[in-house]
Amino acid sequence: MKVVKQMVPLLAAIIILLLLFRIWVPSFLTPENMLNLTQQISVNTILALGMTLVILVGGIDLSVGAMVALVGTTTVYCLTALSGDTQNPFMLMTAILAGLGIAAVFGTFHGIAAAKTSMPPFIITLASMLIARGCALRFNGGLPMPIKDEQTWFLAIGNGRLFDVVPVPVVIMLSLFLLMALLLHRTRFGQHVYALGGNREAALYTGIPIVRVEIMVYLLCSLMAGVAGMIHTSQLYSAEPGSGEMFELTAIAAVVVGGTSFTGGRGTMFGTLLGAVIIGILDKGLNQAGVHYSLQYIVKGAVILVAVYLDVRRNR
Repeated sequence: MKVVKQMVPLLAAIIILLLLFRIWVPSFLTPENMLNLTQQISVNTILALGMTLVILVGGIDLSVGAMVALVGTTTVYCLTALSGDTQNPFMLMTAILAGLGIAAVFGTFHGIAAAKTSMPPFIITLASMLIARGCALRFNGGLPMPIKDEQTWFLAIGNGRLFDVVPVPVVIMLSLFLLMALLLHRTRFGQHVYALGGNREAALYTGIPIVRVEIMVYLLCSLMAGVAGMIHTSQLYSAEPGSGEMFELTAIAAVVVGGTSFTGGRGTMFGTLLGAVIIGILDKGLNQAGVHYSLQYIVKGAVILVAVYLDVRRNR
């Protein structure tokens, strides 16, 4: 019942925003526009799902935006080098695994460094952000790498539609949401995540393997960033080494707006999904209303401030 009460204001905010932008932009609520909206929020939602786990244990991951770029460039580089002008499912799978492998290496490092050292996760992932961005810029001299037209399977990841209706990125997003929600709310691992974020010392004394849990949390966050990176790269029809800038902040905004406490231990995947929808409606609505992008930053910043203020008030 408590969770339902927390979700009601978020659902109300979504309805109010939809009605507001319907008045402002007459075509805002058309089915096609709503489908485009869900497709546009898929990358940020997937990033936010991973970020939720990290914030729940009291950490942060600033590298996810750079990871989007690095995974995209790695995957397209391998795909081009292995497949050439042809399309081969084995080569495609190898390229995807190479991209996710890079994400897994960074995620595992984040987890080990956060769990085994006294370095703050903020600093660890800030450094990783710079390293990942630098690695992405090493490909093709920092220039975009176009995806060849023959690679229709990879392009379908970001641009295809299931039954010519539902965007493939939305299918991937909802599948990952269900998977992460089950993992967090229906498994012992999820209980350990909440316990670790609620009181780290108490979790240690109760026998929870906090090192293993923390490594797994950061690993999952990086893998989510890897999936988001492939979708984003596919949507752009090229690997952009400079892509993903500020994505980490938008993902954090979705998590915080969705009700996850920055101090850890409290939050839900459903709340994060609703938070990502709110941020997505704001982005698309303000864009279609012709609001200057500078004002969009101000509006989003104000929304985050309000969300954090409400979180602080709840913790009193």
